[in-house]
This record gives sequence, C-alpha cells and structure tokens, in this order.
Amino acid sequence: MSAVNVARLKSRLSEYVRRARRGETITVVSRDIPVARLVPIAPGREALSVRRPRTAGGRRPGRVRLPPPMEAVIDVVALLLEERENGR
Repeated sequence: MSAVNVARLKSRLSEYVRRARRGETITVVSRDIPVARLVPIAPGREALSVRRPRTAGGRRPGRVRLPPPMEAVIDVVALLLEERENGR
C-alpha cells in the first residue's frame, strides 16, 4: 500500500487510477493525515450502474414550482458593506 498527498493525486490522477486498476491500494493523505483510500473494485463485484430517475409520482426537475421571492425588510447590500467596514 502506498500513500500520496492530495496535490500529487490531483496532478497525476490517471496514474493512480491505473495503479488501483492493477490491484494496488493507495492512501490519500492531507498534511500527513490519512483522509481517504483509493482501492480496486474486488473481482466478482458488480460495477456501479447508472439508472434513470423515477418519474412516476414526481415532477420533472424543470417543472417544480418555486416559492415566491422573499421580501427583504433590510438592504442586503448595505448590510454587506457594513460587515466589510467592521473587518469581518
């Protein structure tokens, strides 16, 4: 098992995916702390499948009614400017 930091994994992702495909387990570390593991899919396990979402009883994503716009009693821009002036 080998370890790789996040920056190196991002720059060489294809290389590490190939290594995992060959059976190697790779531990991903961030500041020397293990945060994830890249592992090969076990033989005999089914690959992930993508399925279409159910539409029966549900609405299509573009057809969902949105709530009415919220009426603000304060000026949001003025509030943001005030926060910036206070150093937040």
